[in-house]
Amino acid sequence: MKKAHIQYLVCPDCIAPLALVEAEYSTSERVISGVLRCKICNQDYPVVNSIPRFGPESNYAENFGFEWLKHARTQYDEYSGRRDSSLRFESETPWPSDLKGEMILEVGSGSGRFTAKAAQTGAMVISMDYSRAVEANYASNGHCDNVLIIQANLYKMPFPKASFDRLFCLGVLQHTPSVHEAFISLSPYLKPGKHIAIDCYCKRPGVLPWLLRAISAKYFVRHFIRLMNPEKLYCWCERHTRRLWPLAQCINKIPMIGPTINRRLLVVYYGDDYRDLSEEMLKEWGVLDLFDQLSPMYDSPQYLATIRKWFDEVGLEKTDVQYGYNGINGRGVKPYGELRTLCDNRLV
Repeated sequence: MKKAHIQYLVCPDCIAPLALVEAEYSTSERVISGVLRCKICNQDYPVVNSIPRFGPESNYAENFGFEWLKHARTQYDEYSGRRDSSLRFESETPWPSDLKGEMILEVGSGSGRFTAKAAQTGAMVISMDYSRAVEANYASNGHCDNVLIIQANLYKMPFPKASFDRLFCLGVLQHTPSVHEAFISLSPYLKPGKHIAIDCYCKRPGVLPWLLRAISAKYFVRHFIRLMNPEKLYCWCERHTRRLWPLAQCINKIPMIGPTINRRLLVVYYGDDYRDLSEEMLKEWGVLDLFDQLSPMYDSPQYLATIRKWFDEVGLEKTDVQYGYNGINGRGVKPYGELRTLCDNRLV
């Protein structure tokens, strides 16, 4: 962070301004370490490795911190040679390519692949994550003058209300303790008339979809690995993927049912979809996605009707909530005037 970035932050407890004390600077005038101290309640928030930290070091998102430090660049377009991250960001937002003069908030950055896309618009981007994934993000995007990366809890964000022109939250909501509370905590940080984009895993109504979820190998296995630490689980995912890879390649060739069998075997195989990737990169993606499926503490898909109801509940306008890229995509605009919100009893 730079010293000037303090203007964007407040104490998450009392919403008072912060002062930077005990700061150490790099040669590029970035704050390497220090303390952000609340001017009212005197609460301290450390700056560690140039990243302001507003949350406890140990939290429910630890697995994601491990995941994205391990795969800091795997999903970046520049690494894969594909445009998957660009296409998803453009599909789910979709916003103009030139947003100079605007403020964008990213809630849940992961490794920072979408941070990079938002920064390319020229807007000032504040990117936050609850996990140590912020360190992977900083390694890739921390050099950008229009990017501030912080570690914080989305239920208690360190920003003044109505501060941002645009807010996006991709790949996050389903992995929070309460998807509903997480969703309604977002829109108060938007300026009136400004834009929000989110996505969430979906579940479809009906007996057959319920049955398929009930017999899903992912959810079945998670009952037995819930207490496994991330490092041990990752090693298992890597061994499992590499041992079954030759078999999965053969099974995938079976018409109609091959990919389904592989899913039951917990092998993530993208060989048919991503023929331009090398064999080793396909395995890398397979290990990453298997760990991503098995490791979250929370995994709560939602019905389309439920997400639409929540958009109405907080009073968003010009809403567009549909099945999309990552399950359910939702976009809306905060109306002028006071936005209805249920955030008084936020989770911490």
